[in-house]
Amino acid sequence: MGWFFEPGLFSSGPVQTAAVVGGLVAVVSAVVGIFTVLRGQSFAGHSLADVATAGGSGALLLGLSPLTGFLGGGILGGLAMDLIGVQRVRTRDLATGIVLGVATGLSALFLYLDTTTRDISGATQQILFGSIFSVSSSTVPVVALSAAVALALVALVYRPLVLSSVSTETAVARGVPVRLVGSIFIVALAVAVGLSALAIGAILSTALLIGPAASALRLVGRMWSALLTAVLLGVGTTWLGIVVSYDSYYWTSSHKSLPVSFCVVAIDVVVFLASGLRRAWR
Repeated sequence: MGWFFEPGLFSSGPVQTAAVVGGLVAVVSAVVGIFTVLRGQSFAGHSLADVATAGGSGALLLGLSPLTGFLGGGILGGLAMDLIGVQRVRTRDLATGIVLGVATGLSALFLYLDTTTRDISGATQQILFGSIFSVSSSTVPVVALSAAVALALVALVYRPLVLSSVSTETAVARGVPVRLVGSIFIVALAVAVGLSALAIGAILSTALLIGPAASALRLVGRMWSALLTAVLLGVGTTWLGIVVSYDSYYWTSSHKSLPVSFCVVAIDVVVFLASGLRRAWR
């Protein structure tokens, strides 16, 4: 496999950190993404990505880690959406639209201040499109803890979450606290989006959240099989994107690598299109 793995790939510290962080993020995004697709809350995930942009750029402005802003902003945005009424179908678009508009405005303001008042070079690139090769190894424990929290929240409400995702009316009839379950899930969704923003940037974070999950639901019909398939697709896509980005440094004499975020999203799109071949063949 020497033709595929360029020299120094496995011994590179930044690549090793990127692989660990990317793998953790992919697992959380895949699990949460399955329920996001089933619940029809992809737009909510997109809105939280914009909130993560505002949080990350605001954190840079305060001299904090972007991950702090990604997670903090995402959770606050998720709670705001839940408070406005993201669980009720009639007000779902209203809630996400309000949060999306406010977050976009704050993102523009914070990114402007980052590049003018604090003169932070590459702030826009780092926040919007990510820079996983520059993630410090000291960030790994924080990412692991955040991932564990998100997965624990999903596990805590797994059975009622499945039922309410498939049929809200049935869940209500059986006495499931749908509002509480939805509120817990929206926090897990916010954490997943925040972690994805660290890996591939806030503006592309929903690709890792929705892509593998949508592909998995195309391929299999059972919940546990879909979860496992989404995890495998998400981790495989992320790791392959990291390898391609690293290898692309050696493809030209200019030695300029393709962004990891582009590689991951491009592979994600190819996987999604390929997942529809089985249905098309039938």
